[in-house]
Amino acid sequence: MPKPKHHVFICINKRPDGHPKGCCQEKSSIGVWQKFAEILDKNQAFATVKLSGVQSCLGPCQAGPVVIVHPDNVWYRIGSDNDIEEIFENHLMGDKPVERLMLPEEIIG
Repeated sequence: MPKPKHHVFICINKRPDGHPKGCCQEKSSIGVWQKFAEILDKNQAFATVKLSGVQSCLGPCQAGPVVIVHPDNVWYRIGSDNDIEEIFENHLMGDKPVERLMLPEEIIG
């Protein structure tokens, strides 16, 4: 298998119920992973895109679900299936990050 052009990391971290920080899994991150996988399969883009669910916290839980696209180091907050489709078409296939979905630097750091 060739090295993919993009590696998408999707936070699927689960914290105990009632944790003050919350977690991406409470915000439907498993569904985000499934939608990315569905689009990847539909487009047969396995040679260029790799998906990984990350079970340890990526940090900005309050903004979740969080998705990171490497090697570009672009952090996204996903709000809908349309956001996932837009990231796939524009960033992963078209090399144009979707600025309106990017997390602000102050939230990441």
